[in-house]
Amino acid sequence: MKIISLVPSITEALFDFGLNETEVIGRTKFCIHPEDSVRNVEIIGGTKNLNIKKIKSLKPDLIIANKEENVKEHIEELQKYFKVLVTNISTLEDNYYLLKTLGNLLDRQETAQKFNLKIYEIFQDFSGSQKRKCAYLIWKNPYMTVGSDTFIHAVLDQIGFENVFKDQKRYPEISFEEMKPADYIFLSSEPFPFQQKHIDKLQKELPDSKIILVDGEAFSWYGTHLAKCERYFKALTENCK
Repeated sequence: MKIISLVPSITEALFDFGLNETEVIGRTKFCIHPEDSVRNVEIIGGTKNLNIKKIKSLKPDLIIANKEENVKEHIEELQKYFKVLVTNISTLEDNYYLLKTLGNLLDRQETAQKFNLKIYEIFQDFSGSQKRKCAYLIWKNPYMTVGSDTFIHAVLDQIGFENVFKDQKRYPEISFEEMKPADYIFLSSEPFPFQQKHIDKLQKELPDSKIILVDGEAFSWYGTHLAKCERYFKALTENCK
């Protein structure tokens, strides 16, 4: 089966399931894992700037997209010519079914089960931990955070953090005043690449909060990536005691 992936984390998952460069024939420029494998795969644009003509020329058997990461009009155009699996992941249960679906599609059910079990075991280690209030920032100018209907929120909740914006949806714009209840403010490495200088600026406005740069992939890359984040999550939660 020849597959084009329009989603970075799903590209990684396909290779984790054992596919090679002759099977994964197209990817976006943001599909960077695993580095040694993806460098040999044709780039078909960005997640929201697809080269439809190039995709058509590759003649895939299957295209895997995501409702949030890709543009609706692009998906509808590709559906006229190809089989397109459109994913929509906002909870850990969604992630479980994503891996199970990939396992069935690729005839690698045992691999799917192995990854799902590993992810379950990782989060079990955090069960019962006392919730610490946090705000997770994904953008600057304006500052934007995550609501309760996002995958990032689900991961935060599982490792023992209470999202102070849990009553909001999607990715709302927020003010300094609204961030004040947070004991911890996480500045994600993506999609906006927060750096130390951003910590310094925020700390002046929010002196009572601990501000930490976090790995955006660990929180937003669904699929198999979560199974690789055990040490990272443990180190982060230790740093937040």
